[in-house]
Amino acid sequence: MGADPGPCARALGRKDRAGCLVRRASLALARLEDHHAYAACALRGHVQGRHRRLVEVIPFFNGTQVRKAVSPESALEAVREAFIAYARGEWTMPPKVYVPAYPEGDFRAMPALGAGHALLKWVTSFPGNPDHGLPTVTGLVLLSDATNGMPKAVLDAGAVTALRTGAAAVLAAETLGRADAETAAVIGAGVNGEAAAQTFIARGRHVQLWDVDRARAEEVAARVGAEVAPGRDEALGADLLVTVTPGRNIVLEEGSLRPGQHASLMGADGPGKAEIAVEELARVRVFCDDWEQASHNGELVHAVEAGVLGRDDVTQLGDVLAGTAEGRKSERDVTVFDSTGLAIQDLAITLAAMERADELDLPNFDL
Repeated sequence: MGADPGPCARALGRKDRAGCLVRRASLALARLEDHHAYAACALRGHVQGRHRRLVEVIPFFNGTQVRKAVSPESALEAVREAFIAYARGEWTMPPKVYVPAYPEGDFRAMPALGAGHALLKWVTSFPGNPDHGLPTVTGLVLLSDATNGMPKAVLDAGAVTALRTGAAAVLAAETLGRADAETAAVIGAGVNGEAAAQTFIARGRHVQLWDVDRARAEEVAARVGAEVAPGRDEALGADLLVTVTPGRNIVLEEGSLRPGQHASLMGADGPGKAEIAVEELARVRVFCDDWEQASHNGELVHAVEAGVLGRDDVTQLGDVLAGTAEGRKSERDVTVFDSTGLAIQDLAITLAAMERADELDLPNFDL
């Protein structure tokens, strides 16, 4: 009795240019010629309750179902189009709200609007949880219809977050790295580090994996088909580097990145975290996912507070992808991408999952 997202989504896509962008990435919202089609399909997710009221029936994607619905390759293309839609002003995203529960961790509320849908992700980051057998990232994603406010689906936030984090890391590496880059490495073998390694492999790249816990690195490498790096220094020397650490310690000290190298910094996604020294940021070309967010709660905040970086020193990745800003200028450029994680990325993954909802045996519940 689950709602059929396809026709509804297609009806919505006609009204939003972002749907055109997303369509090319298999995330799409195809058009309907029948202007009355939406009214009919809007009722498909409803049944009559015993008091003769309409009851909304919506699907739930657990983590396994999210991963079945969206491959790493599909996730990358979806995130690419989301960056472009956001850069063009076609998707919108209010600032992420942090609810600190330090020193243990924090909660985050992340809203976004695009392609005829609205999304809210309520997600956590508790880095000490694995020591107690619990995941670092947990939460839920709620997708709603932006034309009438009705809920459309609920998804596991951990899986959505991992997919879009891996996608953004590799997308930035491919966009900003050298065209002849040969080696790739991921520092950190947690859930998001595993997703980054999987995405590199899905893109046809051999990847090395390093973690302070070698046993964990070996387990993840065996699961995704990666290689365990001989040592930390070997991993840090890769042409395309992704760091996905808790952000409690500096990974890249001043002078550690060599000419031509790229680093996607995915771990410092909140206040007080850092994976790169301010002095190193000062000597490289810096890119970010969103200036407002990164300059207040990401890797860049430390350099901004120190007066080392300002708005004119940082380029947003979406602007590069949209063709309105320059990326790498030379083979010797050292490029760094600061990722704080965007709700538009979550929306892209969620819409991609919804496209395959009918292929999965999803549980449904009524509201």
